[in-house]
Amino acid sequence: MLEFNFHPFPVIETERLLLRRITNDDVNEIFELRSNPETMKYIPRPLVKNNEDALEHIAMIEEKIETNVGINWGITLKDNPKLLGIIGYYRMQPENHRAEIGYMLSPDYHGKGIIPEAVNRLIQYGFEDLKLHSIEAVIDPENYASEKVLQKCGFVKEAHLKEAELYEGKFLDKVIYSLLQN
Repeated sequence: MLEFNFHPFPVIETERLLLRRITNDDVNEIFELRSNPETMKYIPRPLVKNNEDALEHIAMIEEKIETNVGINWGITLKDNPKLLGIIGYYRMQPENHRAEIGYMLSPDYHGKGIIPEAVNRLIQYGFEDLKLHSIEAVIDPENYASEKVLQKCGFVKEAHLKEAELYEGKFLDKVIYSLLQN
């Protein structure tokens, strides 16, 4: 069984990006991301309503890091500390050497290749540092932008689950993409 350890917190760089720890100083940006119906369109979670909700979300992220059950990074450009998005590993399965990757980005920065750059770097981190065997991504079948990112990063469609999740009185489909360590 794998043992995950996020201490010290792994700050990660790519050509353009710095993936860093999310702090309470990011509360306004977290609020913007998680209260925006556009960024949350395909994420079946309630919108945050105020800064208090946003701070709770940051505390939840922090608790997962502290207990080594999940990790999220704030996505920033190297020359600007402003948080543009979030990327991380969720629902980690140490017994299966598998984890789920997820991400969201401010609409102002869509279409600039930021998410593929971050995902590719985290794939490397997942396989080399966390010693994962497989990485999965679970998306809404209508989230074509996310699907494109995953395909670009080498993920393969594994399953389309019909009406597999009940959210706010509606049954939602989900599509699972995966990547195996080669």
